[in-house]
Amino acid sequence: MVGFEIGDVPFNPDGWGPPESTDSSVPILPNHPLNVPFAPFSRSDKLGRIADWTRSNPNRPNNNNNRSNDSAFDFTTDDSFGGALNADEDSTFRLVDGKPPPRPKFGPKWRFQNNRNQLPQRRDEEVEAKKREAEKQRARRDRLYHANRSGGNNPRREAAVFKSSVDIQPEWNMLDQIPFSTFTKLSYSVADPEDLLICGSLEAYDKTYDRITPKNERRLERFKNRNFFKVTTTDDPIIRRLANEDQATVFATDSILSTLMCAPRSVYSWDIVIQRVGNKLFFDKRDGSQLDLLSVNETSQEPLPEAKDDINSAHSLSVEAAYINQNFSQQVLVRDGNKVTFDEPNPFASEGEEVASVGYRYRRWKLDNDTNLVVRCEVQSYMDVNNQKSFLTLNALNEFDPKYSGVDWRRKLDTQRGAVLATELKNNANKIAKWTAQAILASADMMKLGYVTRVHPRDHFNHVILAVVGYKPREFAGQINLNTSNMWGIVKSIVDLCMKLNEGKYVLVKDPQKPQVRIYEVPADAFENDYVEEPLPEDEQVQPPVENAADENGAKDEVEAKEVKAEA
Repeated sequence: MVGFEIGDVPFNPDGWGPPESTDSSVPILPNHPLNVPFAPFSRSDKLGRIADWTRSNPNRPNNNNNRSNDSAFDFTTDDSFGGALNADEDSTFRLVDGKPPPRPKFGPKWRFQNNRNQLPQRRDEEVEAKKREAEKQRARRDRLYHANRSGGNNPRREAAVFKSSVDIQPEWNMLDQIPFSTFTKLSYSVADPEDLLICGSLEAYDKTYDRITPKNERRLERFKNRNFFKVTTTDDPIIRRLANEDQATVFATDSILSTLMCAPRSVYSWDIVIQRVGNKLFFDKRDGSQLDLLSVNETSQEPLPEAKDDINSAHSLSVEAAYINQNFSQQVLVRDGNKVTFDEPNPFASEGEEVASVGYRYRRWKLDNDTNLVVRCEVQSYMDVNNQKSFLTLNALNEFDPKYSGVDWRRKLDTQRGAVLATELKNNANKIAKWTAQAILASADMMKLGYVTRVHPRDHFNHVILAVVGYKPREFAGQINLNTSNMWGIVKSIVDLCMKLNEGKYVLVKDPQKPQVRIYEVPADAFENDYVEEPLPEDEQVQPPVENAADENGAKDEVEAKEVKAEA
């Protein structure tokens, strides 16, 4: 067995490492190869690997000239080893880092950094405080969400069960169903309309309401003596007269037409009665229809209470929103008795009756060579701009409970009005789009949006006005992504479809669960006297016309007279 000889280790009195040899051809140690580089080091240097077996192949050509040469194992720049000995091979050496790669940072400082080898700096106390605050806000939103779900047993908004706006009878014949996906692809351009007649009277807008802020809010007044009319198309005497004069072939009101135009944004069910009489087409609404009310949080993801008697249920909020909208439209006017009158007085008011400030513009659009459309459009006020009268539409957004929207109007309206409007556009996309469409149909120069909130979240009778903001309808339509060409494309497609139907009565119903509408053929006597509206609270009831009140008094007198005769 051959032994292992260590050999003599020479002593170097001048420093570390083997002593220098005068003859480079004779090795210092036996069986030691010549010209092996040795890295000199001091006592303070840390020793690395003796040999790195993971280094790249030294025979492979090196194309990377930008690699760092500061490694302690790089001997190419040391002149004590005969210059750049095997420089091409040693330049390919790379220290292997065994540490795991840093986790990606999704904050704003690390999202778009290209240098992946850079380690994140140490977080300071401010960053940690912001992180803790964000966690608190997330936890708070989760608590509010679970509280609104009433213990978590209610389904999410996507799975909520909505009821149809009208009971589908078994004898009705479904003719067609149209998905909303086909509506979004439609486009049609129409020429500017012409005014056939303007009725009613208007009061001027009070500009002092533009300066209202949450700090100097105003109480919302009640106008019980002013009457508001929600008359359908075929009950309008002006439209009947225009139909007899063959002024058009299709007739509708702005509320009905805007419902069609904004149908793809709707979530709740609605219905429109269509009557084909001869070569004419009438778009009507039922008595007590949902079109007379205003939806609240229709497009929100947060579910509303399902109990109908709850003040925050969908039905209660719709009645409250209609009540607020009517009173707001009359409060922001200059009520000094000076009114602007038009060609004819209000066609629905009796003589001596106090009516709300409203102007009816009967306008005609040419859809094609054979089809003309007449629409009754409404404006609520006017302003004098450069000695010219500009028409206004007045509508009010209402806040019922900040917990549902997550935005407190009293705190945010002054500093973050854009955020408040963005939240309303998310939660009430259909309602705001319909208001914008009605303003465009009426060619209103300005649409005023009021921000009205409850005095207390549990008090749905008393409200305050926090702010009033004005927008130009067409510019606002662009902001909310409301395409007028698409609106008219929907109307044109529905009109062309209904013109192919036979004479009779039909109903267009929005499916309560799916984004689509259905057309049913119904009997001629449908919707005559079968709808009974639930009685509303006295404070929310719209005052009836004077003639109706007189009829009621006459009926009471007759009953009393019969009772007296019976006693006799």
